[in-house]
Amino acid sequence: MNIILKYFPELTEIQRNQFARLQEIYTDWNAKINLISRQDIGNLYTHHVLHSLAIAKLITFKPDTKILDVGTGGGFPGIPLAIMCPDVKFHLVDSIGKKIKVVEDIINQLGLSNVTCEQARAEQLRSKYDFVVSRAVTTLPEFVVWIQGKINKQSRHGVTNGMFYLKGGNLEDEIKPFKKKITMFEISDYFKEDYFKEKHVIYLPFG
Repeated sequence: MNIILKYFPELTEIQRNQFARLQEIYTDWNAKINLISRQDIGNLYTHHVLHSLAIAKLITFKPDTKILDVGTGGGFPGIPLAIMCPDVKFHLVDSIGKKIKVVEDIINQLGLSNVTCEQARAEQLRSKYDFVVSRAVTTLPEFVVWIQGKINKQSRHGVTNGMFYLKGGNLEDEIKPFKKKITMFEISDYFKEDYFKEKHVIYLPFG
């Protein structure tokens, strides 16, 4: 929890309490269903919560912004971002029903009124969103196909509506199809822990 306060010291008391509860909630659920590697649950705040919040270092979402988290799994990056941005609307989807049941319970336990969740594939959705976020659910070209037609054309931010995708490693081949449209941010520029070396946030506008 301290690592979250290190990079986001301005959190309200409500946000601090919500973030503080994540370790107990995820540890409890992880004993029943494998949301996070058993060896990694002790690194929840660095490897999962803070990693998700890298997006919040790149953009301040305006109130009532609509965000879709595709392949949310155990609720990342959607739940940490929803705690950080209580006036932003998040819709978390995953194709695996038992994971969505867990996410729904976490949302309820934390009292997150700005989050909905659904068992679905992105391609099935009919709504439109200002931004799509996700964390390494597939290759970048395949992911872009999944979210085609899901993003509002009308932008209210200083950047064009689009996608923020968390992924690590060498992405040279994956970003080739998008040429100069993509902006790739190094998370290590914002968070100094060794874990974030070679971890990126990829921004792709859909304007």
